[in-house]
Amino acid sequence: MKISGQRASEFLELETALHKKSVRNSPETVAELLADEFMEFGSSGRVFDKTTIIEMLKKEAVDLQVTVANFGARELTPGVVLVTYHTGHSLRSSIWQLMDGRWQMVFHQGTRIPQ
Repeated sequence: MKISGQRASEFLELETALHKKSVRNSPETVAELLADEFMEFGSSGRVFDKTTIIEMLKKEAVDLQVTVANFGARELTPGVVLVTYHTGHSLRSSIWQLMDGRWQMVFHQGTRIPQ
């Protein structure tokens, strides 16, 4: 079921928090947003886990200016939401799951699209 309005805005805020340098450089904040079993399929073709992502992001020096377009959120089942969107030259998707009263990302994929 498609999610809209304020509830969709909440997922947009969760998703875009991970685009901000202040969040990305904070291992504690990233650890709160990512589930322990988090997995990412990167646009490079590599697969990353939570520990690897935290280590990579805490060293990141660039403050990304990410523009999100065509954001959509869809409830897959109660407590599980798929978000999809475009950023520049990539398609992105994430799965968020409600765990212990808070939303955590369990999966993310970025796919480059031709320019």
